[in-house]
Amino acid sequence: MTGGSEVAIATLTCAKCSKPANLQCPKCVELKLPREGAAFCTQDCFKASWSSHKSVHLKAKLSSLATETPGEQNAASPSDDWLYCLRKGQARTPKIPHFDWTGTLRPYPISKKRIVPAHIDQPDWAIDGIPKIEPNSDLQHVVEIKTPELIQRMRETCRIGREVLDAAARIIRPGVTTDEIDAVVHETTVAAGGYPSPLNYHFFPKSCCTSVNEVICHGIPDARKLEDGDIVNVDVTVYYKGVHGDLNETFFVGNVDEASQRLVQCTYECLEKAISIVKPGVRFREIGEIINRHASMSGLSVVKSYCGHGIGELFHCAPNIPHYSRNKAVGVMKAGQTFTIEPMINAGVWRDRMWPDGWTAVTADGKRSAQFEHTLLVTETGVEVLTARLPTSPKVYPWLSS
Repeated sequence: MTGGSEVAIATLTCAKCSKPANLQCPKCVELKLPREGAAFCTQDCFKASWSSHKSVHLKAKLSSLATETPGEQNAASPSDDWLYCLRKGQARTPKIPHFDWTGTLRPYPISKKRIVPAHIDQPDWAIDGIPKIEPNSDLQHVVEIKTPELIQRMRETCRIGREVLDAAARIIRPGVTTDEIDAVVHETTVAAGGYPSPLNYHFFPKSCCTSVNEVICHGIPDARKLEDGDIVNVDVTVYYKGVHGDLNETFFVGNVDEASQRLVQCTYECLEKAISIVKPGVRFREIGEIINRHASMSGLSVVKSYCGHGIGELFHCAPNIPHYSRNKAVGVMKAGQTFTIEPMINAGVWRDRMWPDGWTAVTADGKRSAQFEHTLLVTETGVEVLTARLPTSPKVYPWLSS
């Protein structure tokens, strides 16, 4: 505590007990905050108020960052519980990390981990953040042929996943935070009896991924408000009846420029063209050829660092599905296999960089990126899109209504 001038502070009252105060919080002095609400009559009153009073400091720091960093004034009002993410979700900090940001987007503080009711069936990473079965499973090397019973469970789970993503899509507009999107994803998943698979998976701190503008994938929902002209990808995975269903879409926020519209539409088309070749006997590596060809024709690039994957009772397993050309994916498609295709297409170079949070992958040149994803089942005659859009899905893509 710092003693102050009797003349200057004589009219102030203690923030705790309202008695005349002649002491002031040293941190408030350092941050040059108003003396009202920062004065105390004794050390005891100061200590008793500390747990609530310290939130003033965090808000002041975030407000200060807002004046130093483009777009930071767009943050939702944080509290003591809102901190920046570090170390893949294993650490938090009240200060924005230092980084050579590639574009205009910045991380914002994130809220506390959301709670899943005890009656919900949970994957083995839910408590401690560490998958146990998945890393050592034989299905990392062998592509599973699903039984009819398992396929039916996947249909149910993927249907829930679709409904969850549609619920998120309905609230996307300027002024909504990505944390609010995460809340809708979490609550809708739990209401359906499912667990949001990303939550605490390798310590990921949220229930879905929200990737804005130059973020390629794995963006962490936070306090930033979406702005008119943004694009945002929402990636949802649901765990229900012992299996996972995974899908994502990129959405327009308000009025989006033509270049971003073309990027998003081309990415959608890349996925659709890739799905169209799925059937027994097709080599997995052909998917990348199809996607790369279509993206290149539009002057866009394909991300190479992240791929589609097998899915079922495991969140990620064989096969590996690269989206770029001349890839070395092994194997051919067979009826009963389930996997995702999820091309990430960039407006500029394909290379990516990782933010200090250890999750958020961004374009190396700061230009925008888009992504779409479906979970697919190879059938005897072709493909079933398990996460397909429903008649009730929001009509958000102009090219689907034309």
